[in-house]
Amino acid sequence: MKGKLYIVATPIGNLEDITLRAINVLKSVDIIIAEDTRHSLKLLNHLEISKPLISYHRHNEEEKTDVILDKIDEGNNIALISDAGTPVISDPGEIIVKKALERDISIIPIPGACAIITALMAAGVNTRNFTFYGFLSINKKIRMKELEQIKNNKSTIILYEAPHKIINTLRDLEEYVGERQIVLARELTKIHEEFIRGNIKEVRAKLDSPKGEYVIIINEDNFFDENLENTINKLTLEEHYKYYEKMGLDKKEIIKKIAKDRGVPKNEIYQQFLEK
Repeated sequence: MKGKLYIVATPIGNLEDITLRAINVLKSVDIIIAEDTRHSLKLLNHLEISKPLISYHRHNEEEKTDVILDKIDEGNNIALISDAGTPVISDPGEIIVKKALERDISIIPIPGACAIITALMAAGVNTRNFTFYGFLSINKKIRMKELEQIKNNKSTIILYEAPHKIINTLRDLEEYVGERQIVLARELTKIHEEFIRGNIKEVRAKLDSPKGEYVIIINEDNFFDENLENTINKLTLEEHYKYYEKMGLDKKEIIKKIAKDRGVPKNEIYQQFLEK
C-alpha cells in the first residue's frame, strides 16, 4: 500500500507558531525531508521528534525526487518541511508535488505559518486582491519584465527579498512604481519584528544595516482614489463600474459606491444599468 506525502508548514520564527496537527504528523511519518537538515533538526529537537531526515533543496530536487517518491510507493509516509514557513511557496516542493500527482500519490497539506499572510495581517493595505511575485529574478532581462509587470499592476503586490539585496531592489522598484506606498516587514514573529511604512524613498532612507528576511508589500495604486472627486464627471458609468470591479468588489457594493460618489440614490444607478 502506498504511503502519503504531507506538506507541513513550520514556524517562520517563533517556535510556538506550529499547529498541533503539524506536530502530530511529524511524529507519525516515517521520514522527514527538509531543505536544511541541520536547521530543521533544531525544530525537531525542540519538539522532541526523532525521525530519519533527507536533505531536499533547490540544488538536488531533480536528483532526489524520484528516490523519495519510490520510498512512498513502498509504503512510507513522508513529510516535506522547509527551513521556515510553508513549503512550495517560494521554497522547494513544487517539483515533488507535481511528480507525486503523476504517480497517483496522495498529497496532504498541513497549513500553518506563511510570511506572506503574516505580513499582510498587520500591513494595513488592501487585501481583497493581491499579486505575489516571490523573489525577483537575478537575470537582468527577466527582472526588467517582472518590474514592468509590477509597474502595470495596480493591485497590492507582495515580494520577498534577502537583506543583502533589499536596497537595490527598493531602488529598482522606486524607478518603476514611483511614489506608491509600501510596507517593509522583517523578522516576522521574532523578537525584532518590524514594519516600516511610507513611500519607497522614505522606507529606503530608514534602512540602516539591513538584517533578516524581508517581505515587501506595495499598496494598491490609489492615485485614482485621491483624484476621484476631480475626475468623476469625466467618467462614464461603465468606466466607474470597471474601476471598482478591478478592486474586487461585487455588484451590490459597486452600485452603492457609485451612488455615493455621484450623490444619487442607489436605485437610480441600478436603473441606469438595467436600461443599458
